[in-house]
Amino acid sequence: MQPIEAPLCVLIAEDGATDRMLLSSIVRRQGHEVLTASNGAEAVELFVRQRPHLVLMDAMMPVMDGFEAARQIKRLAGEALVPIIFLTSLTQSEALARCLEAGGDDFLAKPYSPVILAAKIKAMDRLRRLQETVLQQRDQITQHHDYLLNEQRVAKAVFDKVAHSGCLSAPNIRYLQSPYALFNGDLLLAAFTPTGDMHVLLGDFTGHGLPAAVGAMPLAEVFYGMTAKGYGLPETLREMNAKLKRILPVGMFCCATLLCLSFQRRAVEVWNGGMPDGYLHRLASGERVPLVAQHLPLGVLGAEAFDDRTEVLPMALGDRVFLLSDGVIDTCDANDQLFGVERLQQVFAANREPDLLFEEIQQALGEFRGQVRDDVSMVEVSLSEARLTPPVLVYSDSGQSCPLDWSVSFEYRAATLKRFNPLPYLLQLLLEVHGLRTQSGALYSVLSELYSNALEHGVLGLDSSLKRDAQGFSRYYRERAVRLEALQEGFVRVHLQVEPQGAGGRLLIRVEDSGHGFDVGRVLARPVDSDRLSGRGVSLIRQLSRRASWSDDGRSACVEFSWEPLA
Repeated sequence: MQPIEAPLCVLIAEDGATDRMLLSSIVRRQGHEVLTASNGAEAVELFVRQRPHLVLMDAMMPVMDGFEAARQIKRLAGEALVPIIFLTSLTQSEALARCLEAGGDDFLAKPYSPVILAAKIKAMDRLRRLQETVLQQRDQITQHHDYLLNEQRVAKAVFDKVAHSGCLSAPNIRYLQSPYALFNGDLLLAAFTPTGDMHVLLGDFTGHGLPAAVGAMPLAEVFYGMTAKGYGLPETLREMNAKLKRILPVGMFCCATLLCLSFQRRAVEVWNGGMPDGYLHRLASGERVPLVAQHLPLGVLGAEAFDDRTEVLPMALGDRVFLLSDGVIDTCDANDQLFGVERLQQVFAANREPDLLFEEIQQALGEFRGQVRDDVSMVEVSLSEARLTPPVLVYSDSGQSCPLDWSVSFEYRAATLKRFNPLPYLLQLLLEVHGLRTQSGALYSVLSELYSNALEHGVLGLDSSLKRDAQGFSRYYRERAVRLEALQEGFVRVHLQVEPQGAGGRLLIRVEDSGHGFDVGRVLARPVDSDRLSGRGVSLIRQLSRRASWSDDGRSACVEFSWEPLA
């Protein structure tokens, strides 16, 4: 017989000396190495020492029979396949089945045929090698899987650090997120503006898992950076849309709802692009105002076609805004029925304790026996009575080289007023003065009110009395958008003057507009009404600044800040 290319080590366990010699001769002529044992105990001992590739096992042997020897050898082999061919004169079906039950892979009847034995050895060797290949591939897959998991854990740690670096822990925010995969395709961000307003974004990228989370990092970078600098929702939205449009592949986008919750104005500004309806829950009346999607998702349209228009709604203390991703309403049961908006509305209607709303939605989903098919996110933001304080900005320079005696003037005309928000730039300029940095929040609040008054009441001629109720409040901001879009002339001038004063210094801010002015005396004499939806700006400016005055029939406002010597 021709020897095979890869010889095996074959253990022959046979109590008969004649049969043992015959089998050894046949196997050696086939080119294999042979080990011999006269009973089952010897066979097990030889297997432990030599680890043969294949075993020819007699069923009936003294000391330990072949059945027990086969069981022990299989246990010692572990995951590796060591084929056992039983040598037997048994012919009854029950006896042959016992050979296989004991761990045998095949059997060879006496008298032995060299041709059949060679064929069975080759067949068992193929199975053995196939098992080796499978185990090697499994180990490689496990190793690669562990490597990928470790990479994903590291990436997720960075992702979570970025995504949760804002103010999600603020006492007026409650949220729940349940990712479908290791990475969450839903993105929840929250951060304070310099004025103490709160920006909140709930986004849902196409798909789920790591591919869906890829766009979260650049989106979070834009959100946090522009919010910290004081940009409003329209500017932030335009920048986020432009960045996603530039970096995301075709067919991938981000549905998103972006909020600006203003504690000073008692209002919420909303932009919804492709997300399920959010809801503004009014505590006093129990009314739920839907925050309907009116725009396409971020990353779909180019800059020229993108719509950054927002909706502004009044809020009272205790009112709450509820947002959710479509993973909630798209949960389906065994019959492929969706949980849907109607069931969600029923949970809202039955809710009596607002603090238990999340738990009641989760309970409803559990009773629905639904299967989640996407990332699930819910967030609730309330207008709390306690004043939330944004984090203090930290600067690395000592302030010794900051400018101390300078002035600058800007005039913003119609084309600029329609598209440009100058406040972040003005604040950044003023915060180069070290003594003003501790007053950054008050500075931005005053600048914001001065600019808003000059633009809305001066240039656009809007009457703040429109905001006397919720309907008028919404009408006021719709009219603002219409007039701003149609603006052809007018200006807002801003003059900043910084000068030393003793060991400290002072800042003078003068804002002028091209409007018709207003009755300054009547506005200043008006008592402060915390429930009023309009007329808070002048009072706020006076509270936050050292001195404030108006002239030229209200068309010119002058505000003063001061600071003490550097510590």
